[in-house]
Amino acid sequence: MTIHREGYRTIAISAFLFGVINMISFSFLSIHLPWLAIALFIITLGLFLFLVSFFRIPNRTHTINERQIICPADGKVVVIEEITDLEYFKDKRIQVSIFMSPANVHVNRNPMDGVVTYNQYHKGKYLVAWHPKSSTENERWSIAVKNNFGEILYKQIAGALAKRICNYTSVGQPVKQTEEYGFIKFGSRVDVLLPVGTTINVELNQVVKGGVTVLASW
Repeated sequence: MTIHREGYRTIAISAFLFGVINMISFSFLSIHLPWLAIALFIITLGLFLFLVSFFRIPNRTHTINERQIICPADGKVVVIEEITDLEYFKDKRIQVSIFMSPANVHVNRNPMDGVVTYNQYHKGKYLVAWHPKSSTENERWSIAVKNNFGEILYKQIAGALAKRICNYTSVGQPVKQTEEYGFIKFGSRVDVLLPVGTTINVELNQVVKGGVTVLASW
């Protein structure tokens, strides 16, 4: 397991605060209120370990197959439905949405090989990530990728806690299946818009792993 570069600064600041808080706590509370000092240590340690865990990148064997579309994120499948895309395709698409809780790995990975044909950041609200309107009203970052099999759009969507979306792609950039393309901090979701007729390989409420679970097939 490694730590994502987006977490270096946050973890460093948290480690400093953890040290300062507990140094002060044990200096002033340990004699008269030792139980409070211990409780504070346990709580702050738990919060610090959670932050470290949030930015983890686990070691995995990724799924590579040009005829498959791989899940771009860890989490739970919360939507599988046909929608009309008004942002890019302007036609009907199958939307598959993956909800990422704060406990999930938050690295986002490319579902397939291809070339980036669209890249757009949208300012927006911070509705809870499972809200139906979060796909169109929340802060989000959309990219489309095209290859010989077709073109798909995937969106990084901020939730009530997520306040920063990181995206490392640009139009015209070649991308490789399962390679990292972004990161979302503190809870969110990813929507994948597929051509109608695409074979869906996941089910509602299924727990999936980014870069590993097969989302759909051409």
